[in-house]
Amino acid sequence: MPPSAIDTASDYAIELIDITCTFRSRDDAGKSYTAVGPTTLRVRAGEFVSVVGPTGCGKSTLLNIGAGLLEPSSGTVRVFGKLLQGINTRAGYMFQTEALMPWRSAMDNVMVGLQYRGVPDGEARAQAQDWLNRVGLSEFGDRYPHQLSGGMRKRTALAQVLALDPDIILMDEPFSALDVQTRQLMENEVLDLWAAKKKAVIFITHDLDEAIAMSDRVVVLSAGPATCPMGEFAIDLPRPRNVAEVRTLPRFIELHTQIWQVLRDEVLKGYAQQLRKAA
Repeated sequence: MPPSAIDTASDYAIELIDITCTFRSRDDAGKSYTAVGPTTLRVRAGEFVSVVGPTGCGKSTLLNIGAGLLEPSSGTVRVFGKLLQGINTRAGYMFQTEALMPWRSAMDNVMVGLQYRGVPDGEARAQAQDWLNRVGLSEFGDRYPHQLSGGMRKRTALAQVLALDPDIILMDEPFSALDVQTRQLMENEVLDLWAAKKKAVIFITHDLDEAIAMSDRVVVLSAGPATCPMGEFAIDLPRPRNVAEVRTLPRFIELHTQIWQVLRDEVLKGYAQQLRKAA
């Protein structure tokens, strides 16, 4: 049977194909650690995919490979069908840790990427203000990061990424440090902004509820070393979604049960490995 049109390479925003990643120590022993085993992950243009797995299993490593920040030991990365060489200029990366420059105001932080791309200051400022408006910070452009709450800093970081209008958005547990209420507000804001532009998203999270509530598809990774996909689940919940309300739907509970049956064993394996290392 010939492949369907949706399965052609041009439909994929990013492809990690048979990726492995092995790190070698710098000491004389030359020991190696394989963080990622043979892994293939494809994300279509406009698709929101979450990746879940035990702590330390290699989720961020995959994201760094997709961003072009880390070269895989083997395998290939393709971006809209073209082999990735160097930094993925079609991707925006929202990190788990604070990435705002403390000496720059919120406005200047959002502007900086545009300025690096050669956008004139006046135009960059106008675009930055538009994105601050969209994330609810229209009156806070002159504030410095230490003058903003945790949620406001995350909104600034989100505006900083989206102002570059990337075709692919990579998000590494961006809301893990926020309180529950602020986290849900940010999740809904991301979904609203994503729905307006329909960019390809790879979203790394430890929170299975968050993954199901936001995604079109959830990929479960095994415990390390040599992590690899253990299962993929299509999330057939209706959109638009409110992340708090969708959790009460019977179908959400069914999906959570199905995915957790796969994820639970891997989490227990990862926990046991951490205990052995600490002993």
